[in-house]
Amino acid sequence: MKILYHHRIRSKDGQYVHISEMVAALRRLGHEVVMVGPSGFGAAAFGAGGGGWIKNLPKAIYETLEFAYNFLAFARLLAAWWRHRPDAVYERYNLFLLAGAWFKRLSGLPFVVEVNAPLSEERERHSGGLALGSLARWGERVTWRSADHVVSVTGVLAQYVRAGGVPDHRIVIMPNGIDPERYEHLPDTAEAKRDLGLGAGVVLGFTGFVRSWHGLDRVIQWIANAPAARGARLLIVGDGPAVPELTTQARMMGVTDRVTFAGLVTPEKVAHYAAAFDIALQPAVTAYASPLKIIEYMAAGCAIVAPDMPNIRELLDDGQTAVLFDPENPRALALAIEKLIGDAALRRRLGQGAREAMTRRRLTWDGNAERTVALFGRAQPAKAEHAPAGRRDGKVAP
Repeated sequence: MKILYHHRIRSKDGQYVHISEMVAALRRLGHEVVMVGPSGFGAAAFGAGGGGWIKNLPKAIYETLEFAYNFLAFARLLAAWWRHRPDAVYERYNLFLLAGAWFKRLSGLPFVVEVNAPLSEERERHSGGLALGSLARWGERVTWRSADHVVSVTGVLAQYVRAGGVPDHRIVIMPNGIDPERYEHLPDTAEAKRDLGLGAGVVLGFTGFVRSWHGLDRVIQWIANAPAARGARLLIVGDGPAVPELTTQARMMGVTDRVTFAGLVTPEKVAHYAAAFDIALQPAVTAYASPLKIIEYMAAGCAIVAPDMPNIRELLDDGQTAVLFDPENPRALALAIEKLIGDAALRRRLGQGAREAMTRRRLTWDGNAERTVALFGRAQPAKAEHAPAGRRDGKVAP
């Protein structure tokens, strides 16, 4: 099968990782994937954001430019259609991105849209609001409804898609995944700690983009003040806007020797750092996310501490694969950590249970790629309403 992968990502961050891993998995299955997106995709250094100066424009102008990008994106899709004769289109949903829906109407090709967040609500609440909110919400609904199938990373997020007018039979819940080969020959925890120069004490670990709402400041405060934290160390693997503040906090509280900032690490190396975690942390999470770090923790066989929330319970079971804590209780995170620090046997049991659950549920990119190809097979190609001359059934005529 030949698949057009349509997106609007220029940054080289977690979104880039998701796209790259999914594309690699589709190609391992023997499918040809043609990328259709901004020309700068993948060119920046890992961890670099996209958008540059344009993000500093007034919101109304910035959002108008986002919408205007559809005309360039649509032209790129048309060019790819003529050149490659694809069988299907896979799109990573983005705000104001309607080109894929337009192309679906023209070409009639099977069209699957992947949704990772309700971006109109997310930007409205967490990114300073929207100037063109009505247009953003309308475009979101149009894109979702145009798809043959909408892939939602959690059941919680699927409720947003359902509220957008997509019927249940076209919604598929598919969590994020990992590449299991990276986790097959890891050193044991003690060896991994030695390799990283972390000492023999209990290591609390966190991976990913570091934001203030993740709550790592509470963990640093606990390390500095709790008697149970003696000998424990926090290892933060990743970068982000909260790192300078956390670095200052660790210095002010006198625990710089017990808080290690590993900095930005490529996806290929994350597993080797996670192998050093005695306890893997997800101190906070948005209500609809499928945190990639949790699946990485599961694959590494870590004992996990995470908030007891519906989207997290889609991945983890309290007492079986993790210790889940009440996110409304300000002491609950510390109590969950202390429970695991004092019980090495429980850490081993939860870590083993987490890895077995990941394997059993096949939370892998290859598994996701197989399920996605099956969705293309279930989608019935529609008759193109305005197929260009020389086309039959949505393909270039021989």
